[in-house]
Amino acid sequence: MSDLLTVKGVTKRFGDRLALNDVSFSVPGREVLGLIGPNGAGKTTLFECLAGLMTANSGTITFHEETLPVTRRKEALFYLPDGILPWAEQTVSWALRFFERVYCTSKTKLSELIEPLRLDEIMEARLASLSKGERKRMLLALGLLTPHQLLLLDEPFDGLDLRQTRDVMALLKDHTASGRTLMLSIHQLADAGRVCDRLVLLSAGSIVGEGTIPELRAQANLPDGGVEEIFLALT
Repeated sequence: MSDLLTVKGVTKRFGDRLALNDVSFSVPGREVLGLIGPNGAGKTTLFECLAGLMTANSGTITFHEETLPVTRRKEALFYLPDGILPWAEQTVSWALRFFERVYCTSKTKLSELIEPLRLDEIMEARLASLSKGERKRMLLALGLLTPHQLLLLDEPFDGLDLRQTRDVMALLKDHTASGRTLMLSIHQLADAGRVCDRLVLLSAGSIVGEGTIPELRAQANLPDGGVEEIFLALT
């Protein structure tokens, strides 16, 4: 089976600063791929280049083995940034119904998200009044309501407690089992090890490792150890 997304040689500069350095990796379909790295590694810059919000200086991106120009990115993938607050004065219910109408989503799809994301108790709350965790759960619902085959989710567990994180992980796994592919930018390495099928390790704008945990362990020459030990060995 061919890869869903292929990234080759993506480089991004901000003046003299090299934010992304010849980044290349592939994303098979129906998997959760974790993009991990410290603050400033280039994770958000990479997501914005993939989504077409920022223009890379060089490199190519293919989707289903066809070159994916910036003008077609929004058709192929949906990017959910971290920390945004759209429609601050509207209610959660309004935002969800708006996405239903925009993407012609069935009401069944929304109802399947309300319980695992614990949205029933905040449906009539204004978005501006939500806590960090409540806002994150609402935004995840918006992303999962879209029909896109590939979702880019920036810090999907930020602001969630342990139980909520577990529920969201199960929900994301259900979506990949149904045919979706997810790329997650994750700061918490333990979360990445629990939910991701494969990992891409980014450090100072360069990829220093890619693969499953056993594959990364071999790259790091470690006989055992988890994501934290692998990350420290490779960066």
